[in-house]
Amino acid sequence: MQKFKVIVAGLRLLLAFLALSPMIAMGDATWTSGAAFAQSVIKSIEVVGNRRVEPETVRSYLQFNAGDSYSASKVDASIKALFATGLFADVSIDYKGATVVVTVKENPVINQVAFEGNSEVDTATLIGEVQLKPRSVFTRAKAQADVQRILDVYRRQGLFAASVEPKIIELEQDRVNLVFEINEGAATKVKGINFVGNHAFTDSQLRDIISTTQVGWFDFLKGTSIYDPDRMNLDRELIRQFYLKNGYPDASVTAANAEIDPNSSGFIITFAIDEGQPYTFGAINIESSLPGIDTNTLNGDLLTQRGAVYDASQIDKTSEKLTLDIADQGYAFARVRPRPIPDASTHTIAITYVIDEGPRIYIERINVVGNSRTKDFVIRREFRLAEGDAFNSLMVDRAKKRLQALGLFKTVDIKRRPGSAPDRVILDVVVEEQSTGELSFGAGYSTSEGVIGDISISERNLFGNGQYVRLKLAGSFQRAQVDLSFTEPRFLDRNLSAGFDLFFKQLDYTDYSGFEQRKVGGDVRLGFPIAEKLWMQTSYAISRDEIFDVQDNASLAIKEACGDTAPTRTGSPNCKDSGYWTSLIGTTISYDQRNIPANPTRGYYIEVANDFAGLGGDAQYWRVNAEGRFYYPITEKITFVGRAVGGMIQGWGGEDVRLLDSYFKGGETVRGFDTSGIGPRDIGSANKDALGGQKYWAATAEVRFPLPWIPEDIGLSGAVFADAGSLWDATAGAKRALAGDPGSLQDSDGIRSSVGGSIMWNSPVGPLRMDFAKVLTKESYDQTQFFRFGAQSKF
Repeated sequence: MQKFKVIVAGLRLLLAFLALSPMIAMGDATWTSGAAFAQSVIKSIEVVGNRRVEPETVRSYLQFNAGDSYSASKVDASIKALFATGLFADVSIDYKGATVVVTVKENPVINQVAFEGNSEVDTATLIGEVQLKPRSVFTRAKAQADVQRILDVYRRQGLFAASVEPKIIELEQDRVNLVFEINEGAATKVKGINFVGNHAFTDSQLRDIISTTQVGWFDFLKGTSIYDPDRMNLDRELIRQFYLKNGYPDASVTAANAEIDPNSSGFIITFAIDEGQPYTFGAINIESSLPGIDTNTLNGDLLTQRGAVYDASQIDKTSEKLTLDIADQGYAFARVRPRPIPDASTHTIAITYVIDEGPRIYIERINVVGNSRTKDFVIRREFRLAEGDAFNSLMVDRAKKRLQALGLFKTVDIKRRPGSAPDRVILDVVVEEQSTGELSFGAGYSTSEGVIGDISISERNLFGNGQYVRLKLAGSFQRAQVDLSFTEPRFLDRNLSAGFDLFFKQLDYTDYSGFEQRKVGGDVRLGFPIAEKLWMQTSYAISRDEIFDVQDNASLAIKEACGDTAPTRTGSPNCKDSGYWTSLIGTTISYDQRNIPANPTRGYYIEVANDFAGLGGDAQYWRVNAEGRFYYPITEKITFVGRAVGGMIQGWGGEDVRLLDSYFKGGETVRGFDTSGIGPRDIGSANKDALGGQKYWAATAEVRFPLPWIPEDIGLSGAVFADAGSLWDATAGAKRALAGDPGSLQDSDGIRSSVGGSIMWNSPVGPLRMDFAKVLTKESYDQTQFFRFGAQSKF
C-alpha cells in the first residue's frame, strides 16, 4: 500500500512537468526576442506629419541618431523634448523594422488675436499684456497663461469677478484666430478701512496717509476706492514711513488683510499695526575717519536736534546734506552712515553720523524703465547723481524716496547690476505709472452763501513733464469763481517752483454792504526753500477790481467808492469810475513744523505775507498779513489747537486805501458773528452796511476730540472753542463820505469774543462743519449769528 502511494505521487509530478514545459519554452522565446529587439540598430529616421517645421529641425530634438541602438528611455526623452518646443500638439515615435518613424501634429499659427467684452480695460492694454501674438504658434498652455495675465489686469482694476475664456476659430492652412471672451463683472471696491493696534493716531488720520480710499458718493471719479493688492502693499509702506517720521522707530505693519464682506459687495481692509514706544532724539554727534575733515564745520548740516521727536526722514536728509558737503570738499567717495544708539530707559535715540571712505565705484549708466508716459528727464532730475559720478548708495536711496513722493508712480524700484568693469555699476530705475488726472466736484449748503458747489479738473503730470495744472469752477448764490493754475515744480531743473494763475471772481455783497464786486486778473509766482521746512514765495500780480450794482439805499461811503462825487442817501448812485487796476509784488515766507499737514495733531505753522501795490496801476498801498497755528496732543485722541492771525493795510504816495482792498471779517474769523458782521459800519444806511477796516486781529483756542459712542469710521468729531478778535479803522474815503452825517460811522477796536462748540464731519463730499457760538462781547452795531454751517476750513 505504501509503495502504491509513492508511485501515484511520482506520476503526478511527471504530468505537472509535462504541462509547464510549453510555457517555459514560450517564455524563453519571448525573452530571446525582446533581447534581440533591444539590441537592434536604427538604420534611418523618418519624420511624418510636418508642414512648416523642417525634418532636420525635428531630428535635432531627438535624443538618438541613425546608427544608435534603439532605447525606450531615449524615445521617451525625445517625445518630451519635442513637446517642450511648443511647436507640436501631438508626437508619437514608432519602431518599424530598422526605421524609426516620428509622427508629429503641428500647433496652428495664430492669424489674429482679438478681445470681446472688454470695456473697463482698453484693447491696447490687453494686447500689451498677453504673450500670444499674430504669427506666433498657438498652444493651450500659452493661452491659459495669457488668461491669467488678463485676469491679473482686471484684478488691479478691482474687477475680481471677471472671467476670461479663450476660443479659437480654425482657418485654412493650419491657421487660427484667437479670441479672448471676457466677462468683466462688477468692480469690487473698498467698503471699509480699519486699523488695529493704533493708539497714537486715529483711524481717520491714518486713512489720510494711505493711497487707498473707502467707497463714497463720488468715488466713480477716481480709482483709489477700487481694491488693488499692489496699492495695499504701497499703503503698508506709507504707514510705516509715517510712524518713522513721527517718533515711532520700532513701528511696523504686522499684517494687511483684505476680506470680502458677508454680502460680497466689497472688500474690508484691515491693517494690523505694532506701534512700539515713542522716542525723541538724544545726543547728536559726527565722527570722521577721513583726514582733513573738521566735523565742527559740519554741524550746520544737522537737521536732527536733541530733544526733538524722532524723525527718520530727518536722519536721511542730514546724511544727504553731509554727503554733499563732504563731496564739495573733494571727497567724492565719502560715505555717511548714521549709527543709532537707542536707550529704552529714557526713550531716546542718540545718533552718530560716521564718515568714512566708501568703495571706489562709478555709475556707468542710469536706465529708466516702465515710463510709457512720463518723460525720462522728470525721473532723472530727482537724482543728485549723474552718469560718471561716484556711486553712493545713500544718494540713490534718497532719489528713490523723492521719486515716490512725486505721486506719479505706483511703484519705484532702483536695481543695481555690474557694469563693463569691476569698478562700474549700472542703475536700472524701474517705475510703474499710475493715474495722475482727477475730476472732482462737491455740493453743499452754507448759512452765509446758501447752496454752494464746485467742480475741478486737475492733472499732476501734464504731457509727461511732471507739471501740475488745475481748472476750478466754484459758485453759490453769492459767489461765482473761475481759477486756472499751472505749476512747474522743478523750474530750470532746480528746486524752484514756478507757475501762474488766472482768476475771475464775482461777489454779491448786496445783503451786507449794498454792492457787488468783480475781480479779474492773473499772477506769476516763484517759490523756493530757504532752509529745511522754511519756504519763500515771490509773486507779481495784476488785476482789475470793479464795484457795480450799487443799491440806491447803500452807504454814502460805498457810493463814493464807485465814483459818485456827490452821493445822497436816497438817490441813485452816479458811478463814473467804478473800476481800477492793481499792480503789486508780494512775498510770502512760511515755516511748517506740523506732523501731518492735512490733519495735524502736533507742531506749528507760521506764515508772514507782504504785498506792495503801486508798480503801475491805480492802487498804491502796502499790506502785511501774519498767521500762526499751534497743535498739541493732550491725549492720544484729544488735540489742543491755537491760532492767531492779523493784518493791516496802509496807503502811500498820497493815495488812500480803496474800500474793496480793505478787510471784511465776520463769522469765518470770530465765530458767533454774521458774514461781515464785525468792523466799521454805516448805521445810517438802510441795511447798516459794512464798510471794511484797515486793521484786524483774531485768536482762537480750540480742543478737538472724537464723539463718544459713535464709530470712528463715520468721520464725526467734536470741538469746543473760544474766539476773540477785532476789525477797525475805516478807510479815509469812508470817513470823508460820512463826515457830513455825524454818528453814522461806527468804528471801534473793541474786542469781540465768543465761546461755543462744533461738530465736524469728514463726509463723502468733503469736510463739513457746524458751529454753535455764544457771543460774549461785541459792539452794539455788530451783527451776530448763533449757528453757522458750511464747508470746514481746516486750521
